[in-house]
Amino acid sequence: MSAPVPSARASRPEFRNIHALRDLPSYRLPLAGIVSILHRISGALMFLLMPFIIWMFDTSISSEISFARFTRVFNLGAGPLPGWFIKLLALALIWAFLHHLSAGLRHLWMDMRHAVSKEFGKASAAWTLVLSIGLTLLLGAKLFGLY
Repeated sequence: MSAPVPSARASRPEFRNIHALRDLPSYRLPLAGIVSILHRISGALMFLLMPFIIWMFDTSISSEISFARFTRVFNLGAGPLPGWFIKLLALALIWAFLHHLSAGLRHLWMDMRHAVSKEFGKASAAWTLVLSIGLTLLLGAKLFGLY
């Protein structure tokens, strides 16, 4: 009996852990990935600013006196926070809501239509960003009194 001849095996890929500080900054995330990450960030932002949302809602509808206090805080500030900073917080909430809504509708559309092609993902991600940023700029201009 002859000894078995070792066969030439194809080289297998070698997987190693990535070095996060070196490798991640050079990684090019597709547009759909950026929208997905921003969807998570906007949800977290709305969750973290929930006390501010509740305060704004409660103060704006309780009475005429509380509404006057509400507008005074937005114009002059509250405590150490100036009014423009309060408006920036409100603008961040506006962006978070608009982005989370448009990205959520994008995901629902993809789930209902089974539209998961690369082209549709890129186009819908672009439209999501254009819609959320455009509406945020429009409402931000109103918030800061530009019209």
